[in-house]
Amino acid sequence: MSVYTDFLKDLQEAILGQRLVKLSLGNYKGLDKTLKNVYIKPVLLKQELKLSFVYRYATKDITKNYSLEDAISELEDLTQFKGFRRMHAQLLEADWIMLMNKKGEWRLDQTQVSGRDQADLAHDHKKERRLTNSKQSYLQDLKLTDAEGQVFKNAQDKWKQINHYIELLSGALEGLPQQEQLNVVDMGAGKGYLTFALYDYLQHVLQRNASVIGVEFRKDLVDFCNQVAEKASFSGLHFVEGSIADFKADQGMDVLIALHACDTATDDAIYQGIQQEASLIVVAPCCHKQVRRELEAVKANNDLDFMTKHGIFLERHAEMLTDSIRALIMEYYGYETKVMQFIADQHTPKNVMIVASKRNVQPNKQAEILAKLQSLKSYFGIGYQHLERLCGLDK
Repeated sequence: MSVYTDFLKDLQEAILGQRLVKLSLGNYKGLDKTLKNVYIKPVLLKQELKLSFVYRYATKDITKNYSLEDAISELEDLTQFKGFRRMHAQLLEADWIMLMNKKGEWRLDQTQVSGRDQADLAHDHKKERRLTNSKQSYLQDLKLTDAEGQVFKNAQDKWKQINHYIELLSGALEGLPQQEQLNVVDMGAGKGYLTFALYDYLQHVLQRNASVIGVEFRKDLVDFCNQVAEKASFSGLHFVEGSIADFKADQGMDVLIALHACDTATDDAIYQGIQQEASLIVVAPCCHKQVRRELEAVKANNDLDFMTKHGIFLERHAEMLTDSIRALIMEYYGYETKVMQFIADQHTPKNVMIVASKRNVQPNKQAEILAKLQSLKSYFGIGYQHLERLCGLDK
């Protein structure tokens, strides 16, 4: 018997003995250049042991479930000379790594391990929360994909960012009230990468009738994005020229998005969302100059002054303090806030996202928040924070 045949026989025994945690296939040398990896794990479907294969392509994942016999047959088809030349089986007690050389010969390396948890056989029904059609014309016009829907190599980071953005917001978007039309405003839309993706997800994945407006100060970008939207037949997506502070939401605002609006422009956006009683406010702040200037001017004598004397720490402190105050103010108006990490592109290192969902205003909590705001300002020597002043809470 060959090394390969012995490996498959031992692998079947490991699966039946519930010792296999995961099997990964790599080093693909086949014809399909979009296929990157295959990940295999045991699952229990209707009380029957199956093998779940996740085929990882450049722009999508495809999952298929096989019986043990069919799984071994599929594995044999995948691990040919013009296929996957690396198999990594993670067992409870060991790692088995099968490698094929240039002559098509297999070699097995084994390493003993301990403390590895047994595989969870529960079938994962998690929804696919990402853009599913990479052939949309807007993705080509934005230079993200080619005519076949393949993501360009230099656009991989942006593609991941867009899908991560949708993943982060998917839960909040799915929880929005059901109504005839969802009115969304994206403040500071830029070239529209995330604006287009949001409209695509709402319209074609969640099947929501959505009106999305992208607000952008630069006329050339507004004209470009409107042309791309028209070409894609996105009739509910429009871009308008103007500033965040001056924008007027004539048809109301259910969702307010403002990603990387600089300094107090983020406050202007949040204020509009609060005024419109938007069901969802999402901001990824950029620059925190207003509060930093306050901190630099006063240089309060407190327990943290040893730290804030360093410029880089002062900058980070200004960021956390500003965004904490913003979250508190949104909570004052009845929003439930979450602060999370947002993957930004390589030119935008700011990666904190605040997601605020509208709940009920609690008067007793409002008094606590006002007291907390005053305490914070007194401790750090801040005269005001811009959103606080916009809302009239600095009096």
